Amino acid sequence: MTDPAHLLHATRELPAPLALLDGAALEANLADLARRAHGVPVRVATKSVRVRAVIDQALAHEAFQGLMTYSLAESLWLADLGHDDILLAYPSVNAPALRDLAAEQHRRDAITVMVDSLDSLDAIDGVLGVRHPTIRVCLDVDASLRLGPIHLGVRRSPVHTAKQARRVAEAIARRPGFELVGVMFYDAQIAGLPDTSPAVRLVKKRSAAELAERRSAVVETVRVVADLELVNAGGTGSLEVTGQDPAITELTAGSGLFCPTLFDGYDAFEARPAAFFALDVVRRPARGIATCFSGGYIASGPAGDARVPTPVFPEGLTLIGTEGTGEVQTPLTGKAARMLRPGDRVLFRHAKAGEMCERFDAIHVVDAAGPVTSHATYRGEGKNFG
Repeated sequence: MTDPAHLLHATRELPAPLALLDGAALEANLADLARRAHGVPVRVATKSVRVRAVIDQALAHEAFQGLMTYSLAESLWLADLGHDDILLAYPSVNAPALRDLAAEQHRRDAITVMVDSLDSLDAIDGVLGVRHPTIRVCLDVDASLRLGPIHLGVRRSPVHTAKQARRVAEAIARRPGFELVGVMFYDAQIAGLPDTSPAVRLVKKRSAAELAERRSAVVETVRVVADLELVNAGGTGSLEVTGQDPAITELTAGSGLFCPTLFDGYDAFEARPAAFFALDVVRRPARGIATCFSGGYIASGPAGDARVPTPVFPEGLTLIGTEGTGEVQTPLTGKAARMLRPGDRVLFRHAKAGEMCERFDAIHVVDAAGPVTSHATYRGEGKNFG
């Protein structure tokens, strides 16, 4: 279990705001993700980490292999640094990055680009022309659950059925300059949805059954057209379910390394929070209020309380509804606020994983014993991929 007091004590000489990583919790999370994957290789989702040292630590674990990136520019950077198994999870129309991809063989060998329609191919041809070197592509297949007019899940791809997938796969096969090597299914309505009620559990169970049948049909029909190297699926919240499908070749996880607050409340696993950030108390405007410097690190997604950072130490602190977490200051109330003084520190958890690292140049890893080690985030390396 994380010792918040130890995290704050170990980093007391470092200036705040600062990002912290519990080294023991990180190791435990890697082991738990491996256990839940049941031997299926797990690809590291870089957007949920954004720290190269932590990405490398995950890849050193026998359960993990390859990267799932979120930006083509990021993919090129990582390929140039020696990574040779990179699946770009989102289509890209970044013209300079596409030209850089086409310019170097080692990049084209390492990177598989995501497409979800012929529009994706047209966009690439529009930048590179129709005589460009062969680019490896993966077809993104919509993994959402459709019940009549109801759509449960994220809207990632226009390709939903095996027939639609076959049609696009055949078109890719006929298209010079592209090689279809994979298909991907991201089940957000399972992997990204905590088990908050019996109704949610029922929907997730039904979605998993429907998706397993449809995914198998898609893979079978696409394999008639293309020699697939990878069938990627799942996420941190669905490893043990998705990993049972014989149609897949690999899983993906990233948020499970850090376990932010959005990954609390799953039945299949117990989240071990590993990533935190610390803020300094700078004033006491009233007896029951302690105000911290900075803290407005709101997560992406639908606006609401679930996207707001949570104060976790000292226990008994809450945000003030009229102010929340601020660009420059974050007032806190609650019983513990009465005991805080300027110079004290408060530990928070972010709602999402890698997004926290966009606010810090470094993350400081605290182990049970030994010195604190600091590692640059993407931002600390001067990289911002959007």
